[in-house]
Amino acid sequence: MIYLAGPFFNEEELKVIQKAEQILLERGFDIYSPRLHEDREHEFQSPQWSAETFRMDRDAIDESRLVVMIYHGNYSDTGTAWECGYAYAKGKPVVAVQVGESSNLMVHESAIANIRLEDLADYDFDTLEEVRYEGIMF
Repeated sequence: MIYLAGPFFNEEELKVIQKAEQILLERGFDIYSPRLHEDREHEFQSPQWSAETFRMDRDAIDESRLVVMIYHGNYSDTGTAWECGYAYAKGKPVVAVQVGESSNLMVHESAIANIRLEDLADYDFDTLEEVRYEGIMF
């Protein structure tokens, strides 16, 4: 399973995460996207919803073989950054899909590959070829 980490809090973020979901599903991958696996048993934004959402997402990272991170640049979503760091600490490969114009070194250095959204359709998830980040970094 591939865990797809990325924000979906505005129209642009939603468009990008949906495109990534589409690409990965069309390639035949089993994916876990938090957007598609929301806790519906508890009231939205309640303490129970928060705890259950955290548990579900953490467990999905634990069960995944790798994480694809949609990264909107240096000041991206904190939840996505946490998911990336947690995956890295657990020894899961992280592929950062760079959709922003800059990157924080902690993100791009922890990723095995830094690719663009248009490269997601062809990236080889079996060999996990290293792709270094090239761009503005902080």
